[in-house]
Amino acid sequence: MDELTLSVVGIDFPNADKSKSNRRMELLLCVPGESVELRREPKNPHDANAVAVFSLRGVQMGYLSAERAPFIGRRMQQEDYAVVFQALAGSMGYVRIRFRGGAPTLPNPVESAPRSLSARYDPDIFYPDPDGPEWGA
Repeated sequence: MDELTLSVVGIDFPNADKSKSNRRMELLLCVPGESVELRREPKNPHDANAVAVFSLRGVQMGYLSAERAPFIGRRMQQEDYAVVFQALAGSMGYVRIRFRGGAPTLPNPVESAPRSLSARYDPDIFYPDPDGPEWGA
């Protein structure tokens, strides 16, 4: 799978920087399709596979989930990739990553909505990929 949506967790924890920047606020400032940065943290005391998510403004927005970080971290070392902000929904942020070149494409909310929701489409609701990743969000 060369393109997939990943969840960003820990968005309600404060950042360790001097200004105690707010992760949720940074996610609220992001626009769908805006580039974001992934940084591997092999010296992270809690998880050597941790992958942090940063905005273009240099503010940490959270981490990729612990279940996905090892897989994504390995691919980040081996392949070219691009990452964009996808959405903020409740206590989760979402980014879209594309490996092997090219820009990530955001799923069309109308096409990926369940049939029962497409009639009452709300542009502020997050809709997942139409088929979803084979191994979870």
